[in-house]
Amino acid sequence: MIAYDPTNHTCALHTAHTTYQLAADADGRLLHLYYGPRAGAFRTVPPPHNDPGCWPDLLPQEWPAPGLGDNHTPFFALDWADGSRAADLRFAGAEVCSGTEPLPGLPSFHTGGETLRVTLQDPRGLTVTLLYAVFEDCDLITRAAVVQNTGTTPLTLQGVPSGVVDFGRKDLDLITFDGAWAGERTPFRAPVRPGVQSVGSVGGIPTHAHNPAVVLCAPDATETSGECWGAALVYSGNFRIQTERTTAGIRLSAGIEPYGFAWTLAPGECFVTPELALVYSSRGLGGMSRCFHNAVRGHLLRARWQDLTAARPVLLNSWEACYFDFNEEKLLTLARAAKTAGADLFVLDDGWFRGRNSDTTSLGDWAADTAKLPDGVAGLCSKIRALGLEFGIWVEPEAVSPDSDLFRAHPDWALQIPGRDTLEIRHQYTLDFSRADVREGIWQQLTELLDSCPISYLKWDMNRSLANVWSAALPADRQGEVYHRYVLGLYELQQRLVDRYPDLLLENCAGGGARFDLGMLYYSSQIWCSDNTDALDRLMIQYGTSFFYPPCVMGAHYSTVPNHTTGRTASVEARMAAALSGTFGFELDLTRYTPAQLAELRPFVDFYRAHGALLRTGSLYRLCPPDGSGAAWAIAAPDGSEAVVFASDRALDGRCLVLPFAVPGKMYRAHIRATGQELQNHRWDGEELAVHGLPLPDLRADLPGYLCYLQQED
Repeated sequence: MIAYDPTNHTCALHTAHTTYQLAADADGRLLHLYYGPRAGAFRTVPPPHNDPGCWPDLLPQEWPAPGLGDNHTPFFALDWADGSRAADLRFAGAEVCSGTEPLPGLPSFHTGGETLRVTLQDPRGLTVTLLYAVFEDCDLITRAAVVQNTGTTPLTLQGVPSGVVDFGRKDLDLITFDGAWAGERTPFRAPVRPGVQSVGSVGGIPTHAHNPAVVLCAPDATETSGECWGAALVYSGNFRIQTERTTAGIRLSAGIEPYGFAWTLAPGECFVTPELALVYSSRGLGGMSRCFHNAVRGHLLRARWQDLTAARPVLLNSWEACYFDFNEEKLLTLARAAKTAGADLFVLDDGWFRGRNSDTTSLGDWAADTAKLPDGVAGLCSKIRALGLEFGIWVEPEAVSPDSDLFRAHPDWALQIPGRDTLEIRHQYTLDFSRADVREGIWQQLTELLDSCPISYLKWDMNRSLANVWSAALPADRQGEVYHRYVLGLYELQQRLVDRYPDLLLENCAGGGARFDLGMLYYSSQIWCSDNTDALDRLMIQYGTSFFYPPCVMGAHYSTVPNHTTGRTASVEARMAAALSGTFGFELDLTRYTPAQLAELRPFVDFYRAHGALLRTGSLYRLCPPDGSGAAWAIAAPDGSEAVVFASDRALDGRCLVLPFAVPGKMYRAHIRATGQELQNHRWDGEELAVHGLPLPDLRADLPGYLCYLQQED
């Protein structure tokens, strides 16, 4: 619900449990008043002191502008035609609209209740319209902005935030989610210090180093209690999220990274920012995460995949089984083994297109290598489907190999700077997706492939950062638009894809988790979480990912031991616990399994089929972080009527896990599967589980695992 009072220019955005307040002061400055537990009364912001010239630097401004007294590090920055850089934006009106307003060319949360539009104007010829959408059911508030040149001469934007929030003089911790390839999204928590702290990317994609989401929280906030504010960008390119602590307090700003960004607006033209998603929770980090999970599942995923109670296919991906070394018969033998193990979908990964026997060649030539597939992709697809399996395939449409027919025919399609050598990363260049003709060429290849046979799943990979960023389609003074136009081009192509193939299960990937963000989830219902499938490492990767993203969107597969990335061993149950917590599938050579070993995998597939709806729709509880003392988590029905509890690591042997979702007075019956043990018909009272905890057996194995299904008795 949104309440706007035009007499005193106050606005209040209410969700089920939170309130966000803003108001224009007597001078027309738009001030941020409050963001916290649901409230009725408005907070007031008195003048800091009797020198109005200092007020811009001290007042909590909702959309700070540079050059006229606000001395924070500017995120909003622009160049007027006369070379000046100051802006003076004052309140010019507000209105409440029903529904949510789509952002042209950009992904966004949708099917919300109401939208608030606040207009700010600079008399020199600049209008900023701030967009706020409210999603009451999941305590989500989103922000975006439309910047319009209302003057008579061009102006250039050098930086535009999606949103800014002032927190006043609080002591807060900042949690970022950082890492590297095969070790993405590790939480890092530290107090907000004076000055600027930021995470971001200049690689054209978010990259493995930092995820475009952060948490600000009270120093005493835990999983179950304390104030937490989560902020996540709905964007898949260069970004920056920063905090700045001054004597006035803490300011959070988020948006497109200003480096490499310069967007020229002719008179009348507009620029629309990516969306910023905000959640406040007084119920700790777990409460904040569950709000984001509900928002993603209910308001971001495509409608086709929002019914998470419907079955999802159990897949086998061919990569770790074959790499580039396969022929059709080897693939069919692998598919037969996958069928015996209970899989529904066979996915042909890299190496299927002509000349592709290593990662040094052929990207961009999306036609079958008949030396490996004599009847082409369509022939293999037909044979796979005859085995009773659906068929999926891997592509990397944004890349081109220097050694490829595509590059030889269209060398200008790659991002490259005239007069400089073009940087090869992983033996490939990046195609200039800011250009419509390049996108159209790739679109023709993709549709030819997808129309050739019934393909039900597409894995879209992207294995490098952008470099040599320069486009032949833009003049010199517009090259600062290429990074963002690239992302818009990517979105446009994936939108065309899901519009033409609405039943296609699209999984995005970027060398694993380098582009795991809310923007990509708008188009694909799942993202490959990491190229590292090691069960122990996945505990941390999926733990960090879960702060903003629900388990049902995390691509997770059961793989072999010793693990291909780490060489580490782990029990079947530990590997299954990691895989079952995500989209679930297999990534290993099942042709090496005996019939008896394949049969041993079936109970886990049956477990996923029996409880998949709960795993995809339930509420996640992080019971024990993977900090060396073991890891445990649970996915429970919102009413606590059933749950699946997972645990891993020998440090948990013999411990009790407190289950906060258990309902006192209700009896729970459990089926427990642990490494080397299977126990049935254990019974506990809900109060015992919520207060004293669920006792774990004493396990003896390399990285043991524990799976428990709990259900209330009638």
